[in-house]
Amino acid sequence: MSTKKLVKKSEKVLESFRKKKLTLVTAESCTGGMLSMLLTEVPGSSDVFERGFITYSNASKTESLGVDAGLIREHGAVSKEVAEALALGALAKSHADVAVAITGVAGPGKSEKKPAGLVFIAFATKQYKDTVVVKLQLKGGRAAVRRQSVDKALTNLKKIAAFF
Repeated sequence: MSTKKLVKKSEKVLESFRKKKLTLVTAESCTGGMLSMLLTEVPGSSDVFERGFITYSNASKTESLGVDAGLIREHGAVSKEVAEALALGALAKSHADVAVAITGVAGPGKSEKKPAGLVFIAFATKQYKDTVVVKLQLKGGRAAVRRQSVDKALTNLKKIAAFF
């Protein structure tokens, strides 16, 4: 998906959140801030986009968002458990209503004995107790995996706004 299409999709997500008076925080690892960048490409996004965390290293996940280092050691940074902890940490460290966290192996190669293209996207809200984690096995090179991850996050954020 082109950057232009992703920005358009970001605009739709922001509109959905704005209508429901919701704010959003991101916690990104493998996407390196791409989702935050796309959201802030849209003029006026500051009324919805509260802040973004780029927690690329394991230390930053622990230091910035309070992800337990033992959790990372036990499950790996690319895991359902860590994605969930990132989303919950982002909610706790912000004033946002909804958090999205993305962690994965963009490639090339594998990391932590996990294949390239493995991505976990977690969603958490202040209103609801449960989190939702989406597990993906994406195809393509590094750039393709990152773009597809952001695309999937945007698709699911639009769906989440409908629940409010």
